[in-house]
Amino acid sequence: MQKASMELLWKSSHISGGNAGYVEDLYETYLTDPNAVPEEWRNYFQQLPRVSEASIRDIPHSPIRDHFAHLAKQPVRAAASASSEVSDHERKQVRVIQLVSAYRQRGHQEAQLDPLNLWQRHGVPDLELQYHQLSEADFDTVFQTGSLYIGKDQATLREIYDSLRQTYCRSVGAEFMHIVDTRERAWIQQRMESVRSKPQYGSEVRKHLLERLTAAEGLEKSLGSKYPGTKRFGLEGGESLIPMMDAMIQRSGEYGAKEIVIGMAHRGRLNVLVNTLGKNPAELFDEFEGKVQYEGSADVKYHQGFSSNVMTPGGEVHLALAFNPSHLEIVSPVVEGSVRARQDRRSDPAGDQVVPIVLHGDAAFAGQGVVMETFQMSQTRAYKTGGTIHVVINNQVGFTTSLQEDARSTEYCTDVAKMVQAPIFHVNGDDPEAVLFVSQLAADFRQEFRKDVVIDLICYRRRGHNEADEPSGTQPLMYKQIGKQKSTRELYVNKLLDEGVIDKAIADKMADDYRQALDDGQHVAKSLVKEPNKELFVDWTPYLGHAWDVPGDTRIDAKLLKEVSEAVNAIPEGFSVQRQVSKIYEDRRKMAVGATPINWGFAETLAYGTLLKSGYPVRLTGQDVGRGTF
Repeated sequence: MQKASMELLWKSSHISGGNAGYVEDLYETYLTDPNAVPEEWRNYFQQLPRVSEASIRDIPHSPIRDHFAHLAKQPVRAAASASSEVSDHERKQVRVIQLVSAYRQRGHQEAQLDPLNLWQRHGVPDLELQYHQLSEADFDTVFQTGSLYIGKDQATLREIYDSLRQTYCRSVGAEFMHIVDTRERAWIQQRMESVRSKPQYGSEVRKHLLERLTAAEGLEKSLGSKYPGTKRFGLEGGESLIPMMDAMIQRSGEYGAKEIVIGMAHRGRLNVLVNTLGKNPAELFDEFEGKVQYEGSADVKYHQGFSSNVMTPGGEVHLALAFNPSHLEIVSPVVEGSVRARQDRRSDPAGDQVVPIVLHGDAAFAGQGVVMETFQMSQTRAYKTGGTIHVVINNQVGFTTSLQEDARSTEYCTDVAKMVQAPIFHVNGDDPEAVLFVSQLAADFRQEFRKDVVIDLICYRRRGHNEADEPSGTQPLMYKQIGKQKSTRELYVNKLLDEGVIDKAIADKMADDYRQALDDGQHVAKSLVKEPNKELFVDWTPYLGHAWDVPGDTRIDAKLLKEVSEAVNAIPEGFSVQRQVSKIYEDRRKMAVGATPINWGFAETLAYGTLLKSGYPVRLTGQDVGRGTF
């Protein structure tokens, strides 16, 4: 207890005493412009609990809104005559508010999301100034910003327009206006608009991003050179997944998570195993060379599960990657069940300590019904897990179908997530800093609102469906562009070189060090805990290696059975029982004393009761169990 109290004091000492004034000034600056405060403080302030929309920011109300509200209360004739008194500036003020709303609704449709730049996207009329009867001639006119979070109550149309383009039409396309809860929408708007969807990351964060990209690319290159043509379902083209996983795990750990359960199919699985969970590369190489025999099935290396512990700012976190067969999305409900069981075991109803992260393929996410079914159950009492972070590794081709009109009937493969009002963040996989931003944003949203959130990582697949496949036969235009496309790491190295964050020697050394670590058989997951805290995970050893048909003695003492039968048939004093229900209880009392044969319903109830009496928890869910239909 004393240790916990001291830890609490240490964690909060920087915001007390003589520092309070300084911290308050920093927070005021953060509310105006989050990019103007150091990154550590920005992260700290972002994680502060928000009580209501008003606590995020005092939103100024436009005088024109008050004016129209006043007019609405007048008789129709009076309102009509008063409307002529509305000035041209007031009319334009309303149109500016409509422009802001249009970008929040549809800005994603003009966002620069495709790394290959092959998308045939037509202009969105709502996003043009002319649609709202505004023009560049109004650029220097000052308008009230309304609910736009750009750090000032008034700004020129030029500032407003530029901020909207930067926030909603660059590397991040956000869909969130379908959400009914105003508080959730305002939270997303504040987080995105205040930094224009592009936080200013420090040099160390950017170097770490590069290191994780180097790891992702380095493993694929190594496997490609050692085992050419061997199936591995590589991550090439989607390397940003590795820094994304790192960011979400670290962020979740910062919030106090103790376990993270991950589900994914085979695309990029080997890369996640080695670079995220810390599987020893030497073991993976042995599997490629046929030196490993799998127990229990003839499964393959890119279906295997794994677990490990990693270190985060909030302490040690246990990672569990679920086993997964070829049936792609069937792992989704498996992960949710595993997470709910772990949460129940930890008495964690809010989902603070156990977090689900599920990785999907674009075609499977849109095409398999189990995805919808899992979303449908995500907020129910019996199955909710405090929100799941979904990541779609969207290589834009699925298996061999790249044309949208052949692949699905929706604009995006993620549209099914709108049924539960989950926010969807589309992000260009060739912009690692945008990927980092949405990764942290998604983890924060899940923590804040306990709901599902979706990241659509739009990337590409540099090789075929597997490394033995030649894709240019079915996608010649796409693969002509991919053949010319620089890798995500190369693009980011060039960006950091141009901005003076690193020099070429640093980038080369990262690649050389990673390659050497692979060759030496070292672990390459940077945050891996070599001596894990075993209290964080379940020891499954006692359950392994047993025959499936071991006989068990399920007999119980007749006295215990009598106690249970009396307890389950007891009706609380003063409780009014429906006539039909009363008849059931009356029949069961006769069964309990042997007057009539025991039926299946009563036998089942006695089974549950004796299990509970013996100390075994019983969990019943489903629409038929509440009244014991069977």
